[in-house]
Amino acid sequence: MTARFLLAESDDAFLAGAARRYTHFVDIPQLPQRVWAALTSDDTLVSWSPVITAARWTSPRPFGVGTTRVVTLGRVVHLEERFYRWEEGAQLTFTVDAASIPGLTRFAEDIALQPTPGGTRLIWTFALEGNPLLRPLLTAASPVNHFVTRSIARGIRRAVPPTRQAAGR
Repeated sequence: MTARFLLAESDDAFLAGAARRYTHFVDIPQLPQRVWAALTSDDTLVSWSPVITAARWTSPRPFGVGTTRVVTLGRVVHLEERFYRWEEGAQLTFTVDAASIPGLTRFAEDIALQPTPGGTRLIWTFALEGNPLLRPLLTAASPVNHFVTRSIARGIRRAVPPTRQAAGR
């Protein structure tokens, strides 16, 4: 990452109350273990989202609290992520420590998996905050941000297509 702008650490209170918060529910006709495997794979995000052009784990396996990765959006914006929650097979949450663009003050995501009779419900929350100069732009761009974050969350369906077993439940 060439330019590096530090962000304030995010936590669960920020995720719950951020002014720019987008939560998406995605029902996936697949077992939670398969969805988790897609979320933690080496090609995570890139294999199902055209918005994410690179994702590189910067911590060795096995992953857990403290795991880091760098994600690139559109070959332009680089985000350094650090996971502060890692409940194997069920939930992961990260804060963005640094970005390659100025203006963001906090950014976090939470991804939770819930078993359902038909497979898995994925609940993906994105929360971001900008500095005072960026806030009006974030407000104006909220519909676009909602669309983009929804496309990322829904895209995971491509990474975990239904099997006959999951589809026939």
